[in-house]
Amino acid sequence: MKKYQKVYREMYEQWHRENQAYREQVAADENRLAYHLMPETGWLNDPNGLCQVNGVYHIYYQYTPFEPTGELKLWGHCTTRDFVHYQQCEPAVYPDQDFDAHGVYSGSAFVENGLIHYFYTGNVKYFDRDDYDYILTGRGSNTIHMTSRDGFYFSEKELLLTNWDYPADMSGHVRDPKVIRRADGYYMVLGARDIAGKGLVLVYRSEDLTSWQYHGRITTREAFGYMWECPDLFVLDGRLFLICCPQGVPQRGVDFANVHQCTAVMLDYDFAPGEYILEDMAQVRMVDRGFDFYAPQTFEDESGRRILIGWMGIPDPDYTNPTVEAGWQHALTLPRELHIADGRLVQTPLKELQALRRNRRVLEAESLNQAGERGLVYELEAEFDHCRSMTMTLRNGVALEWKAGLLTLDLGPCGSGRTSRSVELDRLDHLQIFSDTSSLEVFVNRGSEVFTTRVYGREGGIRLEGCGARVTLYDLEGFCWC
Repeated sequence: MKKYQKVYREMYEQWHRENQAYREQVAADENRLAYHLMPETGWLNDPNGLCQVNGVYHIYYQYTPFEPTGELKLWGHCTTRDFVHYQQCEPAVYPDQDFDAHGVYSGSAFVENGLIHYFYTGNVKYFDRDDYDYILTGRGSNTIHMTSRDGFYFSEKELLLTNWDYPADMSGHVRDPKVIRRADGYYMVLGARDIAGKGLVLVYRSEDLTSWQYHGRITTREAFGYMWECPDLFVLDGRLFLICCPQGVPQRGVDFANVHQCTAVMLDYDFAPGEYILEDMAQVRMVDRGFDFYAPQTFEDESGRRILIGWMGIPDPDYTNPTVEAGWQHALTLPRELHIADGRLVQTPLKELQALRRNRRVLEAESLNQAGERGLVYELEAEFDHCRSMTMTLRNGVALEWKAGLLTLDLGPCGSGRTSRSVELDRLDHLQIFSDTSSLEVFVNRGSEVFTTRVYGREGGIRLEGCGARVTLYDLEGFCWC
């Protein structure tokens, strides 16, 4: 497939038939993950259109099946009822129209009365224009709508908004729609970059989910990055939250250490028309402290849980993934349930993941070290009591260190360019660690902080030194593809 050309279902199906050897090559890679969603071949990034309908969870995602660097964007698709047993489905949305010809970019789902409404950005680049550039001109950012009753068969795509419908002070970067329902109507948020290079969120309002009018914006007095991607506005435990991904935020101490960020802030936004300004930037917190976390999306399932899934990757990193050589790259994070504790967002792994547990062991620190645990695919819980300093080895060359109020994840020789990331804490009392073949997700103090990263050391080895702890260790089975 060539970059910047339309892709039709028939083209993908022919390509899939002709590339069995490619699929076998990827499947044989030792870094393939056991219990994370990853591309069958090629590239995966942002989760899209997350929803549950009639007991079935639908997980769509940015997908380039043809190669591992993300040149052509489709929507991949899989389903599950329990987050353990999965069905791999054909790609769901293709860049097959003039208004999305250069990529089916990120979007979301909104479910009402059994009907799924999908909203996404159709990307078009007008290379034939003499004034084409990446930021201001020559880029079409189209907001598109379609519907489905079952998540598999879709209505015709409907073009809702184009660059001409966005405020005049916007650049060509407007994307990633997410819809929320209120008593007075529907509201859509879009990530944006203005012509001055300031990131913000645009807000649109509708009575019917098809006709949308500009309503206002969520912004800051001083620029907090040049672009806000993947906005997600939602109510959690009675409070309104905004998650988004600001690009171009300078590092501040141990905060904002990655090239691009993912942040969350609690809002008192009343949806009044016009400009809403975030006044207290100290309330803007990082969602994840690791190297590989970006573009998360949340949704409310049929039991009322607010669930988050993120991209286990990041744009424009200065580190690598050796899986590229095997023909694939990236994965999605574990699904996480969200709550509020002490006024902040807390993430905990979904309880369904406990079905993956096998071979439970309960150990004190000394017996853990003597046992010589050397697995790569495991879940570990550690309870600490008045721990002042410690070092926990997660696999050979990878460690968590707690010292002088700073918890640091150091990937050593296993990071493929990743070094260390840290968070300041006033105490350490609990860790829950999910180790997969080539990933780590570390939930700190029952999810008040999280580190998500890819990691590539193949030699296991779990040790704990420096303070006592009660450790519960499980082997984990992989997902079942049915």
